[in-house]
Amino acid sequence: MTRSLFSRLLACAALTTAFAASPSRAEDTVKVGVLHSLSGTMAISETSLRDVLLFTFDEINANGGVLGKKIEPVVVDGASNWPLFAEKAKQLLDVDKVAVTFGCWTSVSRKSVLPVFEEKKGLLFYPVQYEGEEMSKNIFYTAEAVNQQATPAVDYMLAEGKKKFYLIGSDYVYPQTTNLVLLEYLLSKGVPLENIGGGFRKEGDQIVSAGKYTPFGHTDYQQIIAEIKQFAAGGKACVINTLNGDTNVPFFKEYAAAGLTAETCPVVSFSISEDEFRGLPAKQLVGQLGCWTYFQSIKSPANKKFTDGFQAWLKKTDVPGIVKEGRVTCSPMVLSYDGVYLWKAAVEKAGSFDVDKVNAALESGISFDGPGGKVTTQKNRHLTKNVYIGETRADGQFKILKEYKGVVGEPFLKGTYKK
Repeated sequence: MTRSLFSRLLACAALTTAFAASPSRAEDTVKVGVLHSLSGTMAISETSLRDVLLFTFDEINANGGVLGKKIEPVVVDGASNWPLFAEKAKQLLDVDKVAVTFGCWTSVSRKSVLPVFEEKKGLLFYPVQYEGEEMSKNIFYTAEAVNQQATPAVDYMLAEGKKKFYLIGSDYVYPQTTNLVLLEYLLSKGVPLENIGGGFRKEGDQIVSAGKYTPFGHTDYQQIIAEIKQFAAGGKACVINTLNGDTNVPFFKEYAAAGLTAETCPVVSFSISEDEFRGLPAKQLVGQLGCWTYFQSIKSPANKKFTDGFQAWLKKTDVPGIVKEGRVTCSPMVLSYDGVYLWKAAVEKAGSFDVDKVNAALESGISFDGPGGKVTTQKNRHLTKNVYIGETRADGQFKILKEYKGVVGEPFLKGTYKK
């Protein structure tokens, strides 16, 4: 054995002994799950939530962690496969023993993991706008409820003098449930049934589906746009859009080709944020509207700290696979960020990582001054937060037109709006 090799072996032995003698790393950290699609059709949206969560953990760790423990993220890939989400949730809870999980995007992924978190008494923070009609003691919904996005958008369009509303969306639970709520809401506001476009389906005397639906990835919108153009011919019409993902590209392309404009028949969308504009032709959507509880263009010290901090983190992070150029921030990212800080505050109020104790702290009412404004936890496990209407600019950002302050999240809306 050479002297240099012998020296290296001695050094390794010394390091091993020192590590074994030191306190276990597990005692100094708290494991936190990240459950998002990092591959498959939803990766284009969900990887940004993974990124912002890792940034938030690093920011908190740099300031002392949570109850003196550093956050140790356990990142798993749901791979846009809804049954796999449930398997990954089991792994996080049974094998990795995480204290909390941040994740899911689509409602079907959330519904896939919900029984797992309930059975194993875990805690999931869910950050993406959804249809409501759900409340679980094992999920905290930082997401926009329907009354924090869809109904304020309708209020804005009514105030702008719109009399006719065409409902279109992707064919899954969020658009379908949202549009049934909007149907009731529009009727309660005096909009007659004949002024609500997209079609209806009845079972007996009851309307069970409202609006026009297309599958994910649909590309042929010629017939639907022709129908919208005819619907809007008399003026004072708008489109309420719950289409998801890149199917918005052919929809808006056909819309423009038909001569429709934001002036003649504006479209207000609930699934197109700044992050989606990285893959959409923003210049073709100028003047169209969005409704969220955050826009990157908000001018506030909290938002500047968040956006500057995220950009600085992107430059220095060495996590493999993170895109560093052309990055923006959006509402689901901010609601993920808010969720981590609210969990931290709840843990510190409870003095424990125990889920039951953390839940009690969350339901007692905890506030955080986030990038979109002050958010406050509610007993029904949703958030009170500000709502913004924005107009699309050519650079993929939004000009804020209207702000609704302190809107309370109400998940159960079906049947509550009366004529």
